[in-house]
Amino acid sequence: MMQSQQAIRPKKLFVLAGEVSGDLHAAGPVRELLAERPGTKVFGVGGRKLAELGAELLYTTDQMSIMGFVEVFKHAPFLRKVIRDLKAAVVREKPDAALLVDYPGMNLHMAAFFRKLGIPVIYYISPQAWAWKERRVEKIRACVDRLLVIFDFEVDFYRRHGIEAEFVGNPVVEELAELKLAPKPEFLERMGIDPSARIVGLLPGSRRQEIEKIFPEMLGAAKLIQHDAKTVFLLGRSPHLDASLFDRHLREAGIETLACSSYELMQYSDLALVTSGTATLESLCFGVPMVVLYKTAPLNYFIGKRLVKLHNISLANIVACGLLSERQAVPELIQHRASAAEIARVALNILGDPAVNSAMKRELREARARLSSDSPSRHVASVLLEYL
Repeated sequence: MMQSQQAIRPKKLFVLAGEVSGDLHAAGPVRELLAERPGTKVFGVGGRKLAELGAELLYTTDQMSIMGFVEVFKHAPFLRKVIRDLKAAVVREKPDAALLVDYPGMNLHMAAFFRKLGIPVIYYISPQAWAWKERRVEKIRACVDRLLVIFDFEVDFYRRHGIEAEFVGNPVVEELAELKLAPKPEFLERMGIDPSARIVGLLPGSRRQEIEKIFPEMLGAAKLIQHDAKTVFLLGRSPHLDASLFDRHLREAGIETLACSSYELMQYSDLALVTSGTATLESLCFGVPMVVLYKTAPLNYFIGKRLVKLHNISLANIVACGLLSERQAVPELIQHRASAAEIARVALNILGDPAVNSAMKRELREARARLSSDSPSRHVASVLLEYL
């Protein structure tokens, strides 16, 4: 009778995806898992994509979108409460396995907690220990049962540290393969854009603090670019941020943009101004020429400059040029260089020089080929099923 009761007990999976991109990447494996095991209970931290799959979210990505040393310090009481609540839920629910997605600060702390409880930890999209905080590999070795990585160079990096990592492919490639976008003439007609116009896309980021720091400089650059030639600006708004946040900056700048999805922007733009993050990798996959931007609080930059050991910060350049290369396939304008005047100068150089433009597109296409693989979602789901 006891065996019978155990057999029908629904399996439980804890998921911690603290950012919008993590929610998107976690949703694929969870969808595959639920197709195989429909009765599995999924709970933890995530966003809209996991919620649509029926996951019980204790906290959402909107609440967890905190980035930077200063911001983390300011939100420390809240983050401590989140950790207490998550641990209490884990003790109460007794999950059979934990899927931790990126978000290393909290996820590595939770990994140590799961290890004490004897709950298997599957870490998908590993901490970027190859960029900074290399000491995190010690905690990964001690607390993670399966490390699933999305860049092939990570396998060698972790092997040098005595950790067997599995390359599962890049979820961005998988997600983009499912897109169905209209032909460009159809898009231009729907948006009322003159086919002869130059199209520049603006991707200011998915966090409020990024919008406040970077979007005004983007819009200042847009005004300078607009004076040079007939240009239409597409704006990719993060759907989880309030539209009023973008509208305020647009009013202050006095510039008009056309709102569309981020993927439409990448598909149809002649050039994209992109805040550093997952969007640079997505833009690489579309092969759109780009200028990568990043700007943060001075103290964050001061600390980060001393911790990060890479020459380039964008995933686009790391994939295209190599982990330790000083060469750039796409320009990066960081901190004081992310000014309206400098952004406009670099953007106009790319737009105005066909040789620069075509060389950048070619290099991005070649880099994309190195990301291709079988379905990461199915691979990750198969690992989860081993533990469930």
